[in-house]
Amino acid sequence: MQTQQTSRETILTSIRANLPKPVEHPHIPVFARAGGPLKPAFEQHLREAGGAFHDVSSATEAEAKLMALHPGAKVVCSAVPEIYGTRRVEAVQDPHQLADVDVGVVRAQFGVAESGAVWLTQEDLVINALGVLTQHLIVLLDPEQIVPDMHAAYRRVRLNETAFGCFMMGPSATADVEATLVHGAQGARSLNIFFLSSPNPILQTGVRNNMAKKVAELSGRGDEVIDIAETKPT
Repeated sequence: MQTQQTSRETILTSIRANLPKPVEHPHIPVFARAGGPLKPAFEQHLREAGGAFHDVSSATEAEAKLMALHPGAKVVCSAVPEIYGTRRVEAVQDPHQLADVDVGVVRAQFGVAESGAVWLTQEDLVINALGVLTQHLIVLLDPEQIVPDMHAAYRRVRLNETAFGCFMMGPSATADVEATLVHGAQGARSLNIFFLSSPNPILQTGVRNNMAKKVAELSGRGDEVIDIAETKPT
C-alpha cells in the first residue's frame, strides 16, 4: 500500500512540475456577415424547418390568429401578457398538469436568421415542459430582435442567469424510422412564430421578474430571485 501511495505521489508531483504555462482563451473575432434584412432570411429558414410565421400588429390580432389556426383548442396555456389563454402557466404547480395543453404561448428573447431558431429560457417558459408537452406552440418574437447568426446569438445568451435555455427551430421532427419524417414525436406538432413587437419595457420588466419569481418558487429557491431585466443585450 505504501509503495502504491508513493508511486501515486511521484506521478502527481511530476505532473504538477510539468504543467504547461497558462494561456489566455483565444479571442473570438466578429465575423464578417452578408448584408441585407434579417427577417426574410429568418422566415426562409423557419419555413424549411417546418415552422410558419405570421405578422400581427397587436395583441388582439395575435389572439384572433391563434383562434384561426387552432379553432378546436380547449386548453391554451400562456406565459405572455399579450394572450391570456385559458390557463396561466404561473398557476401550474406540476409539469404533469400540462399534459392536456393544446396550445402553448411563449415569447422568445431573440431569433437567429441563419437557422430560423429562437432562444427560450426557463424564465420565458416558466415551466420547461410547456415547450414540449403542448400539442402546438406559438412563439411571439419581436422582429427587431433577430440576430444574423450563431456567433451573434451566443453574445446574447446569458447562461449565468438561467438554469435552462435552448434554441428551438421548428416543430418536433424525427425521421429515424424508415426515413419517414414525423412531426410531434418528441414535442410540439407545429410551431408558429407571431412577429409582434415587445410590450412596454416597464411592463415587460415586471412580467419577466414575476416569471422569475415563479420559477424560483417552483425550483425551491424561495425568495432568491434574479432581476433578469437588469442585463441588457449587447
